[in-house]
Amino acid sequence: MASSRTPGSVRWARDLRDASIRTAVVSSSTNATAVPRAAGIRAHFDTIVDGRDVEQLCLSGKPAPDGFLEAARRLAVAPPRAIVVEDALAGVAAGRAGGFGLVIGVARSATPDELISAGADVVVANLAEMLP
Repeated sequence: MASSRTPGSVRWARDLRDASIRTAVVSSSTNATAVPRAAGIRAHFDTIVDGRDVEQLCLSGKPAPDGFLEAARRLAVAPPRAIVVEDALAGVAAGRAGGFGLVIGVARSATPDELISAGADVVVANLAEMLP
């Protein structure tokens, strides 16, 4: 069981992994592979679509859904059966544009109203709210 001091996003990723739910990280950053590894959480994700993939595959960046669609393809899941979790307005818009089944906005720098306007179905302040 995760410590109550573990950030909600990490605890949620662990719970998803424990439930055999496939997960991905999608980021335009070229550090998107190194950061989870350095944080000790790389094992919680089945795949990572990063800035290098975006460039090599000629994908359009957010708010285009290309990165999320590539992650769904790699996970062998249809977008309507997948969830996008995003804290950026462009990422929320990308999830909506990609036809994903649920878009969760995390209100970090954007307000809940902004995230809803961008296309979020649900807005949380912290992913700990998604824990049972």
